[in-house]
Amino acid sequence: MADIITQPTPLSINTHMPMTEADAACSPLLRLLQLVSPALPVGAYAYSQGMEYAVHAGWIHDEDTARDWIGELLAHSVSSLDAPVLIRLYDAWERDHRVELHYWSRLLYASRESAELQAEDRALASAMMRLLADLGIPEAKTSIEYAAVTYAALFALAARRWQVPVGEAVQGYLWAWAENQVAVALKLVPLGQTAGQRILLQIGCQIPALAQQAMMITDEEIGQLSHGLAMASAWHETQYTRLFRS
Repeated sequence: MADIITQPTPLSINTHMPMTEADAACSPLLRLLQLVSPALPVGAYAYSQGMEYAVHAGWIHDEDTARDWIGELLAHSVSSLDAPVLIRLYDAWERDHRVELHYWSRLLYASRESAELQAEDRALASAMMRLLADLGIPEAKTSIEYAAVTYAALFALAARRWQVPVGEAVQGYLWAWAENQVAVALKLVPLGQTAGQRILLQIGCQIPALAQQAMMITDEEIGQLSHGLAMASAWHETQYTRLFRS
C-alpha cells in the first residue's frame, strides 16, 4: 500500500457521466432519500462498528452514553475522515479523474483500524457495486479497480450520477451512519424507540455544521481521533458472543 501515501498527479479529463431519462425525471432529493434509506440492500444493519464490544464492556449502558458514543464518533471520525474523502471522491467522479479516485478510496480503506472495519467496508462496497449496476449505473463495476473500492466511493458515484449536490450528499452520508448506529443501540443497550429518536434529534442538529466543516478540511487535515473505536473493533473480533459482524 506504499502508493497510498503518494499524492496523485493532477490530471483533468473533464468528461461527464451521462444522465438517463429516469435520472432526469426524479428529483435529487428523492434520490438522496433512496440512497440513505435503511431499506437500501447493502447490509449495513449487520455491523455495529465496535458498539457491540463497547456495550459488552460497559462503556455504553444507557441513552446518554449511547448518544455520547455516537456523537463523538460522528464528530471525530466520520466527519473528519469519511466526509472529506467523500467530497474528494465526488469531485473525482465528476472529472472522471481515475488516479484521484483510486488514491482517495484506497486511503480511506487503509485508515480502517481493524480487520473487521476493513472487511465491513469491502462488503458494503461490493453490495453497493452490484446494486448500482442493477440500477443502471454501469460505472460502478467498470470505472474503479476492485482493490480500490470502498463504500464511500460508490456512494459518491451514485450521488454524482443522480445530481445530488455534494454538500447534501455529505449530510446524507453522515445521517445514514448515525441512523444505523442508533438502530444498533436500540438492540444492544437496549433502548426504546423514543430514546433512539431523541438521540437522532440531538445528533442530527449537528450534521449541517459537521458537513460544512468537512468541506473546509484540507488534505493534510484528513484523519480521525477514535482510539476507543479502534480498540473496541479489534476486541470485538474475539468477543465470545456476537450479534453483529463488527
